[in-house]
Amino acid sequence: MLAGCTPWPQPLAARWRALGCWEDITLWEMLRQAAGRSPESAAIAHGDRIIPYRELVARSEALARHLLARGLRPLDRVVVQIHNVPEFVFAFFGLVRAGIVPVLALPAHRHTELSHFVQHAKARALFVPDVVRGFDYRTLAGELRRECPTLEHVFVAGEALDGQVPLGSLLDDGPANVALPALDPSEVALMLLSGGTTALPKLIPRTHNDYVLNAKASGRVARIDAASVLLAVLPLGHNYNLASPGILACFAAGAKVVLSTGHDAETVFPLVDRHRVTIIAAAVPLVTQWLNSEVPARHDLSSLRIVQNGGARLAPELRRRVREQWGCMPQEIYGTAEGLINMVPLDAPEEMMMESSGMPICEHDELRVVDAEGNELPDGEAGELLTRGPYTILGYYDAPQINATAFTPDGFYRMGDVVRKQGRWLFTEGRKKDLINRGGEKISSDEVENLVLKHPAVLGCCVVGMPDPVFGEKACAFVVLRPGAALDLPQLSAFLVGQRIARFKLPERLEVLERFPISPAGKILRRELRERIATTLADEARASAQPGNRR
Repeated sequence: MLAGCTPWPQPLAARWRALGCWEDITLWEMLRQAAGRSPESAAIAHGDRIIPYRELVARSEALARHLLARGLRPLDRVVVQIHNVPEFVFAFFGLVRAGIVPVLALPAHRHTELSHFVQHAKARALFVPDVVRGFDYRTLAGELRRECPTLEHVFVAGEALDGQVPLGSLLDDGPANVALPALDPSEVALMLLSGGTTALPKLIPRTHNDYVLNAKASGRVARIDAASVLLAVLPLGHNYNLASPGILACFAAGAKVVLSTGHDAETVFPLVDRHRVTIIAAAVPLVTQWLNSEVPARHDLSSLRIVQNGGARLAPELRRRVREQWGCMPQEIYGTAEGLINMVPLDAPEEMMMESSGMPICEHDELRVVDAEGNELPDGEAGELLTRGPYTILGYYDAPQINATAFTPDGFYRMGDVVRKQGRWLFTEGRKKDLINRGGEKISSDEVENLVLKHPAVLGCCVVGMPDPVFGEKACAFVVLRPGAALDLPQLSAFLVGQRIARFKLPERLEVLERFPISPAGKILRRELRERIATTLADEARASAQPGNRR
């Protein structure tokens, strides 16, 4: 296995094979099987482009040969940051076919995050788009290439700058004299990103065997088959949109994937109508916005069977509105890029459909709910969720110190989420980890605090989550300023943008304190700050609702 990754112990690997969890096929073979069954069926739709399975395989294989001809080798790492266009899929499967490991970044990531990914993974190449929503990814890629010694190649989905290679030039007629490697289903196929609870995200190595299971098992719970049509509006580099069930479950079944770079109602629902979409993978902010829009009512949604929600829990009343307004089933999905995926089956009892976070997609997923001392708790009591199973990793990439605390000695992953268990059903109650969940995008308080503290006016900083009716949480920065200094939110935001972090991580409220509440142990009492901002927001909402204050 790739150096820096934790291999499956042989007895455990043998068990997963004996139980039928692992098929010993690669992600590439999974795609080839679907293409063999129906080569002319549509695999991808984007704008006016329709790409059949035959073309997806051919272009991906051509790219694999070109990459190997340029000196990349199996098990090299490559960072991929492409938005929802067919080139993401070509890049993903081209790298997989070459045995090269894609490290999947998100479109919102900027210099700080990408530099970390490239340096930690020792990436030899970077795949980016050209210009998206006014941001020039090529310029950033050029900076990273100058700064990171291992980074030799930049491939651009679109128009490339000098010294960069247009990805489109590598999708036809791969050099026939380049031999493609044999692939090992037990080897690392890709790396996902953790939610970032320890400042910058950790790298999550997923093997072919475990990720094929991840995609296929979740696809079965969603009842994805060759007639399914998935609309992908969230970033494809997210585990949820990639394989939980996401596009890979669709490709395994020979289904059609419609790619969208926009997620507003004006973009989404015409696509549902036009392509007869059966499944949308969404998140709380999107579902909330769509439910409050007049656009869906203007389109034919009769094909729509399922609206999935992942990233953060969708409130029961919103699940009911999905069913009532759109005539389809809400499907809650709760899990982690490290492995465990829970889904609400489509034939679940009403209470579970509306209230729960689902159950594991594989009968061999093991669950424990434990107290602070690690003692297992009975059903109904809230505690931290631990899990182990045939598609949950045993360690992060090249992170022995983190692995020592993130995993138990017997191989259970500490999810960090507080849940209640009822048999195999899970009910999420919050997070043990100090992480802000902004509509499914995870924000590390530590990372943002460290950057805020670089501001010359700031003496101390504590970033906490504040409640938000659309996103669930947003970041609020509490600061203590240096004597005589002043700072407002626009100034802080401009400073942080200059630090080149993703915009979704920016604090959306600033509270200036004279001092922080401190525990006897000398630690900032984050809980008090969370309660303070929640109370302030509630007071402001009540005041604005007074008759004299209505507009």
